Amino acid sequence: MVIFVTGGAGFIGSNFVYNQLESYPNDRIVCIDKLTYAGNLKTLVPAMKNPNFRFVKVDICDRKAIFDLFAEEKPDIVVNFAAESHVDRSIENPEVFLTTNILGTQVLMDACREFGTARFHQVSTDEVYGDLPLDRPDLMFTETTPIHTSSPYSASKAAADLLVQAYHRTFKLPVTISRCSNNYGPYHFPEKLIPLTITKALADLPLPVYGKGENIRDWLYVEDHCKAIDLIMRKAKVGEVYNIGGHNEMTNIEIVKLICAALDKPESLITYVEDRKGHDLRYAIDPTKIHADLGWLPATKFRDGIKSTIQWYLDNRNWWEDILSGEYRNFKGE
Repeated sequence: MVIFVTGGAGFIGSNFVYNQLESYPNDRIVCIDKLTYAGNLKTLVPAMKNPNFRFVKVDICDRKAIFDLFAEEKPDIVVNFAAESHVDRSIENPEVFLTTNILGTQVLMDACREFGTARFHQVSTDEVYGDLPLDRPDLMFTETTPIHTSSPYSASKAAADLLVQAYHRTFKLPVTISRCSNNYGPYHFPEKLIPLTITKALADLPLPVYGKGENIRDWLYVEDHCKAIDLIMRKAKVGEVYNIGGHNEMTNIEIVKLICAALDKPESLITYVEDRKGHDLRYAIDPTKIHADLGWLPATKFRDGIKSTIQWYLDNRNWWEDILSGEYRNFKGE
């Protein structure tokens, strides 16, 4: 099969590329990425040595370029990771989030319709559900939880989800949607909580924590997420939505303190900063449906996943140091 992976130079997309190349050596993987600040071509260097991998620099909003690529490669499956995804940046500049996350998704689906793609999979987020109260640990997001967004980012992802469902109903486009909890693991861009804390702690810099650090997130190891998406796109019934969760809820401050302990850094580095506007209190995913339908459960316990993640950042300093310096933007491939 020919599989398009959009946003494949980003965190989850690149991990998915490697998952597919390893699991399906006869499939052709075409990685599409605009290479915005969060796209790092150096992440894909090992993949570029594989004859069944191709990288194409293109904006998913560029209709002509996307249609030309579909005409050339004729993909069987499209997995759409491409998105602006940082909440803080969406508060500062909502427009780019609406453009990429909604209109880019439309362009991809129009191309799928035109060229008869067998499956379009939309990678979404649990943030479309809003948040849950801290004092109700019994409550979790299910696939029937009403959409209730809090930021321009989550609103743009929710709008894209609705558009995907509309294309399925109106045009019979074969689609699936997955909504995941917070991912962590290798190649995570160092603006997000876990890699930010690791890289700053290693440099003995202040570790910023919003508010009191009481916000709760459900953490999912990225490899487990990739395996779930693979199951959905290959085996799930068309039109279905699946929640993918890690069964691991922790407060932000617990995460930061855990990383400090693992790196033998003092908690005095922790610096509490003004809370984010509209900051969601708690996310918690109920993955019962994907377990019942497809047999998926997260395989990685958090204590193991965070240990291997920290070790990855220790072993791959050049990768994230180039990002912090900006040098990665000059890399043109090998």
